[in-house]
Amino acid sequence: MDKLRQDITIGSNLKKLRNKSSFTQEQVVSKLQLMGSSTTRSIYSRYETGELNIKISDLVLLTQIFKCDYNNFFNGIAVPKK
Repeated sequence: MDKLRQDITIGSNLKKLRNKSSFTQEQVVSKLQLMGSSTTRSIYSRYETGELNIKISDLVLLTQIFKCDYNNFFNGIAVPKK
């Protein structure tokens, strides 16, 4: 079985959204934790670098924190042709 390649585009989009909102990673993580997430700064940092795939529950919360649509997380991701 082939190992799935992680898509770092989501991580770079996360970072762009965070910077656009003028938040530090610590601020984003604090907001996530207040909303019930168990994500730590270390984990969030790994989301942004593409080392970890983001949890769907965190993605849902981040749409609220960044006041954005889900499409913002997936900008620039090429869809493979069939």
